[in-house]
Amino acid sequence: MSESWVFVAVFALIALSIPLIGLLMAFALRPKRSGPIKNSTYECGLETIGETWIQFKVQYYLFALVFVLFDVETVFLYPWAVAYNHLPLFALVEMFVFLFILGVGLVYAWRKGALEWV
Repeated sequence: MSESWVFVAVFALIALSIPLIGLLMAFALRPKRSGPIKNSTYECGLETIGETWIQFKVQYYLFALVFVLFDVETVFLYPWAVAYNHLPLFALVEMFVFLFILGVGLVYAWRKGALEWV
């Protein structure tokens, strides 16, 4: 039994070491000198007009989070739709429960005003 886990451990070690090696190489090969031009604020090559640090309304972030949430949840519908003909009735009921929960979340976000762009 433990022999089969050796392959999993080797695979996990390789999977963890590749990003770490990349990060270490990037840290070792990066340019280490900084100057006033490198430390300056860069925004499309133009100097900023007005304050650089301004606060954005939290509604923008909420709108983006709700969009990402429903976008990711839509991805879960595709495998179910592809295998629809081979699924039992229980899978259909589960999908309706899933869509009901999504609908409740949408109504909640709508009533809280998270979908308003004003």
